[in-house]
Amino acid sequence: MALRHAVLAALLDGEYSGYQLTKIFDVGVSNFWYAAPQQLYAELTKLEADGLVAGREVVQHGRPNKRVFKVTQAGLDELAAFAATPAKPLLLRDDLAVKVHAADLLDPAPLIAQLRERAGEAAAKLAFFEQTLRRLRGDLDEEEFLRAGERVGPYLSCLAGCRLEREMRDWCRQTARTLEDRAGRRV
Repeated sequence: MALRHAVLAALLDGEYSGYQLTKIFDVGVSNFWYAAPQQLYAELTKLEADGLVAGREVVQHGRPNKRVFKVTQAGLDELAAFAATPAKPLLLRDDLAVKVHAADLLDPAPLIAQLRERAGEAAAKLAFFEQTLRRLRGDLDEEEFLRAGERVGPYLSCLAGCRLEREMRDWCRQTARTLEDRAGRRV
């Protein structure tokens, strides 16, 4: 997947400025794609040049004007073509996992601290994703929303984020306990 596809998917719900898009990435896309704000602005420029998004200037009184973007039919066609291609396998590059792999020959204390910190980060992301799921489904329970909700795609991708963060939290906690027990102490 290229950044362009993640940007197009993020723009499916409306017309957004680059600033708004960075916020959408922070809250709605962060569970499957990370992009720095500079990357997003550069990608919007490319997408507009390629005719995949249309931009327009919005005049604001008392504030600088802003430019907002929406997906064009060509952008929808691009997403459809992308969706029809086989998905690539998930590639994981995690420096913490490398450290755990080498744990037998390392001082466990710094590694345990890093595992505890990562567990806390994962727990915070999990709480955020769970809150997002509640907001997306509104008054519907999950089963009803999955059966008849208006836009199920963002919900399903957020579910994946929840599961990944829950697993990361639990793995970090268990790994830290194991290393503590093997070291004969609790940190």
